[in-house]
Amino acid sequence: MANSLRGEVLNLYKNLLYLGRDYPKGADYFKRRLKNVFLRNKDVKDPEKIKELIERGEFVMKELEALYFLRKYRAMKQRYYSDTEN
Repeated sequence: MANSLRGEVLNLYKNLLYLGRDYPKGADYFKRRLKNVFLRNKDVKDPEKIKELIERGEFVMKELEALYFLRKYRAMKQRYYSDTEN
């Protein structure tokens, strides 16, 4: 693996680990799953395949951010808007 790709992979792992702190099923669950996924792909040597995996990880990061944003939005909506109409 090229050094630049190694750095990208480590950065992706750190970012996902950071985002996993607020995962709905718990940080420990997320950390185990994340570690298993990265270990499963540790023997990949093809740079193109590594880039594909990095893109997939970035997609997962964006999905997690959207999940957290939606959760915050719902909490704020419940807090400030009541569903009762009289």
